[in-house]
Amino acid sequence: MANQDAAFGLKAIGKVGQNRDNQGLSEYSIAANATAIYQWDPVEMAATGTITVAAATDTLLGSLNGVFYTDASTSKPTWANHLNASNTATDIVGFVSDDPYERFEIQSDGATAAADVGLNADIVYAAGSSPDYVSKVELDFSDQKTATAQLRIMGISKDPSNDTAGSANVNLVVMINEHFLKGTVGI
Repeated sequence: MANQDAAFGLKAIGKVGQNRDNQGLSEYSIAANATAIYQWDPVEMAATGTITVAAATDTLLGSLNGVFYTDASTSKPTWANHLNASNTATDIVGFVSDDPYERFEIQSDGATAAADVGLNADIVYAAGSSPDYVSKVELDFSDQKTATAQLRIMGISKDPSNDTAGSANVNLVVMINEHFLKGTVGI
């Protein structure tokens, strides 16, 4: 069966090594009127002290799992798996899988093969869509290299519905290679 071309961003699947993994999420502020951020979108730390959606070549912090805020029109506490671009709340908090040793599953936009394990690559950003509000970010197959890049390919997903390595749209296991919490320079 051929792989489905259905990008889903960076889905956390567990940490490297066999240490305890509580899949904890860290809380980060998000500015009102920020661009839309979808579930499992990669995020970065902005110079404003808030997080925002990341693009290719940005230093990544992790992936968004959801947001919590007080709805500006109803004054009700609200949780969602994404943040709309038009949100005007002033207390938006994003929950991020930000462990530098977290492994993620991501779809490649090309035919990544088993021989590509160990290479690095950047992401390709595409905005998520309704009704599920899940990320459409993929690994940039054409950017695979030994030089520094956002993600390191750790393996091919063992998901039974994932076709063999070398097929188009194969799902990969990756780690964030250029991680904000492991970097030596600030913003």
